[in-house]
Formats: sequence, C-alpha cells, structure tokens
Amino acid sequence: MLPMRTCIAFCALAYACALSANPCPDWPIARAAQEIGALERQLAEWDHAYHVAGQPLVDDELYDQSRARLGEWQTCFPAHPPTAPEPLRGAGGPVAHPIPQTGLSKLPDETAVRAWMQPRDDLWVQPKVDGVAVTLVYRAGRLQQFISRGDGRTGQDWSAQAHLIGAIPQQLADSAELILQGELYWRLPGHVQRRDGGRNARNKVAGALARSTLDAATAAQIGLFVWDWPNGPDAMDERLADLKRLGFGDSARLTLPLRHPNQVRQWREQWYRSPLPFASDGVVLRQGRRPPGSAWVAETPSWAVAWKYPVRQALAQVRAVHFKIGRSGRITPLLQLQPVELDGRQVQRVSLGSLQRWRELDVRPGDQVNIALAGLTIPRLEGVTWRTQVRDKLTVPDPAAYHALSCWRPSAGCASQFAARQQWLSSKQGLALPGVGAGTWEKLQLQGLLDWLPLSETELASRPGLGPRSAAKLRASFDLARQRSFSQWLRALGLPPNGSAPLEGDWDSLAARDARAWDAYAGVGASRAAQLAAFFRAPEVVQLRAQLHAAGVEGF
Repeated sequence: MLPMRTCIAFCALAYACALSANPCPDWPIARAAQEIGALERQLAEWDHAYHVAGQPLVDDELYDQSRARLGEWQTCFPAHPPTAPEPLRGAGGPVAHPIPQTGLSKLPDETAVRAWMQPRDDLWVQPKVDGVAVTLVYRAGRLQQFISRGDGRTGQDWSAQAHLIGAIPQQLADSAELILQGELYWRLPGHVQRRDGGRNARNKVAGALARSTLDAATAAQIGLFVWDWPNGPDAMDERLADLKRLGFGDSARLTLPLRHPNQVRQWREQWYRSPLPFASDGVVLRQGRRPPGSAWVAETPSWAVAWKYPVRQALAQVRAVHFKIGRSGRITPLLQLQPVELDGRQVQRVSLGSLQRWRELDVRPGDQVNIALAGLTIPRLEGVTWRTQVRDKLTVPDPAAYHALSCWRPSAGCASQFAARQQWLSSKQGLALPGVGAGTWEKLQLQGLLDWLPLSETELASRPGLGPRSAAKLRASFDLARQRSFSQWLRALGLPPNGSAPLEGDWDSLAARDARAWDAYAGVGASRAAQLAAFFRAPEVVQLRAQLHAAGVEGF
C-alpha cells in the first residue's frame, strides 16, 4: 500500500517486538554510543537518498529491519539519546495534500492481528500494493491535482505525468469534489509474490515519474489501485460501489469483508501465493467507518494496519566468522549468525563460498548482513547491509598451506581438513560405513586417518561416549571396510578424479604410472594427471597404503 519508508518511524516498534528475541549487545556505554550513532547516520543517509533524491540505496525490508534494530539498541541503552531525524524530514514538496496521507502501522504476527481485530467490527482486507502512493483530486468531474506522497502533508505536483497514464481517469461521472488516495504500480500480469518477489516494481514506477518526459510505452506499464476515499461515503460498501461505478473496479474487487480473524490469514496466504496484477508486500486491514478526512493527520491511524508477508530478506547479525577447510584444502568462510527466520525456516549459518569473496566483503563479527533463500531452500549471503564500528581481528588460514595432499593428521591448523577427510572416508562417496559420521570421529579422537582399523571392540568401548553396545555396532561397521573394493578404497582416501583411466590391478601397478601415462586416458588432462601421479608418491599416502597392506585389505 503506502511505500514502506513513509511510515517507518511509526512502525519500528512492531518490528522491534518481532525481533525482541535478539539479546542486547554486550557493549560498554562508549561502544554503544558509537554503534548507535553510526546506525543513525546510516539511516539518515538512506532516508535522504530515498525521499529527497529518489534513489533507494537499500531494500525496504532491510531498511525496516535496520530501523527496528536501532529501536532495539536504543531500548538496550536508554542513556544514549536518539539523534536521528524523522525519516520523512525533507521529503515534502510544494503542494499540500487536501487530506493528509496517514501511513500504516505494521503488525508483526497473527497474534497481534487478532488483538487489533478483537475490539473492532466492520473490518475489511485488501492487498498491500507495492508501489508509489499518490493523492488524486477531482473537481467538477475532471482531474485537477495529482500529488506524490511526499511527507504525507505535502508532495510534488505530478499532474503532467498523470495526464499521460491511461490507468488514471481524466474525467469522472461525478461533479462533486473527490479526493482519492491510492498506489501507482508497475503492471505485472500473473505475478506471484512468493515466487517472483518485488521485481523492483516500485522503483520502476518512481523512476518513470521522476523523468522529465514519460513515453507512451512506459506510461502503459503503470496501473492505479485506489485504496481509500477520505471524503467519500461513510460506509465501506457504499464507497466500494461508487468506486466501481467511477471506474476503479480493482479497488472493489480486492477489498473484501472480514467475518473472522482466520480470514485474514487465508487472504494473506492466497494473495502471497496466487497471481495478482502487481507486486504486493502484505495485506491491509481497515475499519469500514473511520473519522472524516478533515480529521486525518500524517501519522499512523488507529483504523487501519498492515500485516506484511514473510520477509524474503533478513537482516542478520554476524556472531562469528569460521574458516572451514575441506578435504581438498579449499577454504570456505562460514558466518555464524544470530538466528533469523526466513519463510518459516530458522537460519543460523551461511557460507560465503570462497575466501576471495570473504576478502571482498570483509565480513566481521558484529556486521549486519542480508540473508535470502536461494531457490527458497538454501541460505545465501546477499551482501553486507552495514558494518560494526569495531572491526575484530581474525585469524585467516593461509591458502598456500592447504591443498589436496595436506593435513593427513590433526596437527596444528589441520583439524578442519583432517575432519573432512574422516567424514569423506566413511560417507557414501567413500566406504559407505553405516552409522559412522562426524560425531563418531569426534568421539574417537584419532591421530591418523586409518588408526581405527586395528581397534578392538573393547578398545572402542573404552573411548568416552561409547558404551559396549555402540562399540559393537561400530566395530561391525568398521569390519565392512575390509570388504570394500580396491577402487572404492582409493576414492575414500581421496584419489583425484581419474576420468577413463582404469583402476584395476593393485597399488604397485597404479603407482608405476607417471603423469604422462595418466594423461593418455580420456577425461584426465595434464593437470589432473600430475595430481594423480603425486597422490601415489605422497609420503603420507604411502604410509596409509602400508597400514592397509598390514590389515590385509585387497589391492594394497
């Protein structure tokens, strides 16, 4: 409905309530003042860019959550006086709205929705259109003024653009003065919000209206949804009937009566998951009867609220940065997050994919990052929304120290890669040992990759966390390893991909191949051939071969 930022100062409390599970930062007073002041300045920069310059620098969902985070911190540290200006300061224009635009408070959940509905009757629901709010003024049936939302009291005169947009009636079959409030939206036929997201629709409308000229093709892409008629009939059903008669059929079709709180959830789910002609970001609840427009002020009213859709992007605070070293030596930075919820899932960790990306982003504990779900399932880091003022020093692994033949023992700096080797060894890609996983290896605390081979059931039972029953199952699983094929063992140990090169024979026959011999097979290549030859020559791998030979494993 209204652009999110136009009423954020009045609805941050609702978001703060929704985020109240976040603990207060463990900061001394001086650090708190530093961090709160920095966030206030960041919000002021975003506000100016959005409301004055017309250039959104941050997604609205992240803006809302950032302002809510500011509210949390100000609650945690009440001694720090707020210094951030009102979000809409400087957003007004030269033209006064005949009736102010009020904005909307946003309710955080269904419990809050039910509490708001409980003492009220004559309630209605409509989709919260994600567009640009405007006021239309008709006199003697003709469009006289078309005013941007601005600060709710004053805005810009967009009448010249309005005359080019076919969705805006220039003449109405009514001679009385009509003051309508609504949303210009970017036409998106068959748009499903959950699947398609916002598609930058609001910014497309704002960008089009900011141009000095509006071409016909762009104007045809802009639609209008009237969501209120401040000086219209007192009863909602009468207002809707008259709006339909005047040509605003979508308003009547998509403003529906509510008989029970469950209907709010049903319409919210339906509009979130079903096609609409525009992007939307929630639902709006309205009382049919409300004060006359002459009593409205540019603040959030008591007779209308919004309930947003689940966020597609979550603002998450980084608690720690870990560097996971995989079996092949690849370093993957992992962010441990203050838990956030996305589409019903709790997200606590996210991968940055590569060390290079971490270096580019320079993510540190305390930073606030933007998390989304890739394909609606996998958490993905979209970027750093804003940074903590105190930059913790991190111990970053040296990429030169890790490769496919490093860390065959859990020596200093090798715990992560060695653990990855163990997990690969027992996984389905390796020896496929039932019941043997990361937890098993952690309990055994072995110093070598194959030190489990000679352990008896009694020795296993003596390990912390393993009793006689689990030791028996573990020993039985380990015994299966001796039955695995020679080629399966090679892959479990970490043999590089061998293309079409055969793995028949025994260790000695394969170790006798040099890089040129490996390269002769399709799908290998010079680089992979060198890796294969190096694998069979590596001293640590040769030692593992000796352990397998002593254990009587076929092929070694």
